[in-house]
Amino acid sequence: MKFSQQPGHIFARDENGTLLAEVTFPEREGVAVINHTFVDDSLRGQGVAGQLLQAVADTLRREGRKASPTCSYAVHWFATHPEEQDLLV
Repeated sequence: MKFSQQPGHIFARDENGTLLAEVTFPEREGVAVINHTFVDDSLRGQGVAGQLLQAVADTLRREGRKASPTCSYAVHWFATHPEEQDLLV
């Protein structure tokens, strides 16, 4: 799946512009707060949410930023990816 990116937002839309998946991570006090993950029912179980979180982690690492996950999926993803723990505040 190909993702698009804007500051604090990584997402995918279908050819009609319908949102299929997204993760939001607005910056607060210099930290990316990962506060929302969404995957359309048609894509559930295909690893799309994990791909979104990996894209966030890659972006934050590239930019030298830290993260504070608040959405339940992001909290779980970081807990199961110890190689990304250094991104957390």
